[in-house]
Amino acid sequence: MPTALLIGSTGLVGKHCLTLLLESGDYDSVTTLSRRKSGLEHPKLIEEIVDFEKLELYASRIKADHIFSTLGTTIRKAGSQINFHKIDFEYQLETAAIAKRNGASKHILISSAGASATSSIFYSREKGLLEEAIGKLNYNTQVVLRPSILLGDRSEMRAGEAIGQWAARNLEFLFAGPLKKYKGVTAETVAKAMVTLARTEKGKRKFVENLEIFEVANTN
Repeated sequence: MPTALLIGSTGLVGKHCLTLLLESGDYDSVTTLSRRKSGLEHPKLIEEIVDFEKLELYASRIKADHIFSTLGTTIRKAGSQINFHKIDFEYQLETAAIAKRNGASKHILISSAGASATSSIFYSREKGLLEEAIGKLNYNTQVVLRPSILLGDRSEMRAGEAIGQWAARNLEFLFAGPLKKYKGVTAETVAKAMVTLARTEKGKRKFVENLEIFEVANTN
């Protein structure tokens, strides 16, 4: 069976993804890259404690067949656009590059609705640039999921995120017609779609927009 590696395992989507990967019969082992131990115990779980500023020091351990990238932050939490770029772009790209060098064949990335390398919005531009940069690594299969408003309980939530989540849950009727594609999606739904696509997708490159995420997650 193939092996999996997950970066961002303590995040909103990542924690659901980790649970699903460990429960899945599709993987022989699941490796996580993190700054600290999670406290979880599972016979398939391998926790690699790393310094993301020095990933090359751990290169021999950053290896698996399928790479799941769910790492993400906010500018407020990062403290600046420079730090945001480091966490959201550099850490994920370097992990992807090392894993590809070590033989990984599939890369599954959580991006964002509206991601574009030419966007005038910093957040959307960073997401788009990451999509393009990982694409240049030439994985056999690259899957990019572009969810809209992520619904779920965050350990830290900004006021704007809380309002957005409340609106997505309680004013769903507003997301109809042309706005339907922006309706909120739970972190668990996104994680289910990730794991499903890792199993089924064999094309070179696939972009999965918000509404298709629901469809894929419900195929199980």
